[in-house]
Amino acid sequence: MTEETHEIVKADEEQPSVKQPTTNSGTDTKSHLFAIRTTGGQEKVVLNLLQNRVNTKKINIQSVLLIDNLKGYVVLEAIDANEAFNAIQGVRHIRGQLRGELEFKDIEGYLVKKSTVSELAVDKVVEIIGGPFKGMKATVTRVDHDKEEATVILLDAPYQLPVTVDANYLKLSA
Repeated sequence: MTEETHEIVKADEEQPSVKQPTTNSGTDTKSHLFAIRTTGGQEKVVLNLLQNRVNTKKINIQSVLLIDNLKGYVVLEAIDANEAFNAIQGVRHIRGQLRGELEFKDIEGYLVKKSTVSELAVDKVVEIIGGPFKGMKATVTRVDHDKEEATVILLDAPYQLPVTVDANYLKLSA
């Protein structure tokens, strides 16, 4: 089996970027990404079934990726399409394989987490998702990028109450 490296490199100090997977073997083999369609809500079950199958049958699959935002799909990394087909054939809850391959740029956005602070701006309406003010809506008045904090004014309070909250506790409202 080949040894892989997935490197995360910082670009512009704010947003990390992920390099494409590379193999460290003598042969120059490149892995390919395949999207596997699953029954809705059964992605974790399929992930475990594939993992057990790959380990018991010694199928050459590099990784199986479950992405939370991608419902009904599991991403499989294999050397070629035949290996991917052998891995998924007969596995319960798999509804098929999308034709062709996924490009790395297609899933890169799911792999790199954006900082919440970079999305915040003054006068945006946010929802507080943690802490004592959980569930309340607020308006951003100030953003401190260095400390990853934001000062907000609670909209649900009877009077204007400025509160400084960790940016990870904030979610942009729709």
